[in-house]
Amino acid sequence: MNLLRGRLQRLTAQLPDIIEQLPDESLQDAWVVLQPIYYDLYMLGAMQESMRTVRPGDVLTREEALLLLQFP
Repeated sequence: MNLLRGRLQRLTAQLPDIIEQLPDESLQDAWVVLQPIYYDLYMLGAMQESMRTVRPGDVLTREEALLLLQFP
């Protein structure tokens, strides 16, 4: 895993320079490739944050949510 971590760190360090060198036409293609990774990382971060901040009792059960929707 350390080998992969090192490769990713080198890649992310080089990304700003690589992006600046891309022609405008290639930016759209690059975004199509990177978009799923971007969204996956965003959701992973949100899930990790929620695990740190949400406590038992902070979340409604399905039945409680349905009751709130039916009787506001």
